[in-house]
Amino acid sequence: MLKEGSIIRTGICSYGMSGRLFHAPFIDNHPAYELAAIVERHNSDSRARYPGSKLYRSIDEMIADDSLQLIIINTPTHLHFQNANAALEAGKNIVVEKPFTVTVKEAEEIAELARSKNLFLSIYQNRRYDGDYAAVKNVLQKKLLGDLREVEIRYDRYRPIPAGKPHKEGDLPGAGLIYDLSPHLVDQALQLFGWPESLFADVWKMRDEVKAKDYFEILFYYPKMRVRLKATCVARETIPAYTLHGMKGSFLQQRSDLQETQLNAGATPTVVSWCPPPAQPDGLLHTEINGEVVRSHLTSLPGNYMGYYDDVYTALTGQAANPVPAADGIKTIRIIEAALQSATDKRIIEL
Repeated sequence: MLKEGSIIRTGICSYGMSGRLFHAPFIDNHPAYELAAIVERHNSDSRARYPGSKLYRSIDEMIADDSLQLIIINTPTHLHFQNANAALEAGKNIVVEKPFTVTVKEAEEIAELARSKNLFLSIYQNRRYDGDYAAVKNVLQKKLLGDLREVEIRYDRYRPIPAGKPHKEGDLPGAGLIYDLSPHLVDQALQLFGWPESLFADVWKMRDEVKAKDYFEILFYYPKMRVRLKATCVARETIPAYTLHGMKGSFLQQRSDLQETQLNAGATPTVVSWCPPPAQPDGLLHTEINGEVVRSHLTSLPGNYMGYYDDVYTALTGQAANPVPAADGIKTIRIIEAALQSATDKRIIEL
């Protein structure tokens, strides 16, 4: 553990989209961190915004820097195991982007290595800090829908033309939407409803131009509830991202969190609320409260991904538990492996 009040010198393994949007701005603007190092193998894009950080041309060079205390593993998924292993062997605490690794075996090995070296390991799950997800949690915590019977969580995109990224759409291990987007949906479902009894999955390739599967639907079976997780890349018109039906009522919530949009536009995040709320109501609650039927449009409060790094800091300094421990990442990969097996065998997989 680090001392409370420490400034955590942090290095980022990649300055692609995730480094540029989801990691560097938050580390740089959190008072408890110093963005000390960034890896860019060929470019120098980070110099304009973070000239005070040291530029490294390889991850091996960066993790050899004895002054760094935390390394962000945000490389392509098929490199997570290799990079996380190297960072831990170098004595570094690490944050690993979702998905944790490609396989459960890899994830368990990395988790055991971190444990054996008494090093901190957390999985980056920023969507736990979305405003729309917080709205769903709020409705469930208040028990406004009665006993739930059916839930759908989806992540719709419209990308009919491939982006041409091999680690996303090619035949590399860990490519495809099942690795890219299902970790968000699976993690949220497990956080909200716990471990399912079994699952059935359809994992499919929609676009001829890509090699990786770019569609999935996973059905979780609970004793008195069904939870469906779904993602597509050809949804020009979207529908609610969260649909919850209970014995008393329903709640529909749009995927409306504006943080990614704001970050893309160059916004500077802060520890306090920095992102605007949705311009229009983004949730619909239709239920019964105290014997009266209520149908109302709701507007979610802004989320803040800074909350993740705030929680990591309190965990690293021994003040609170790890916000997303390795066990959570292992559970997600276990679900992905089961879903791929279900799709191949065309059968329900008992969990």
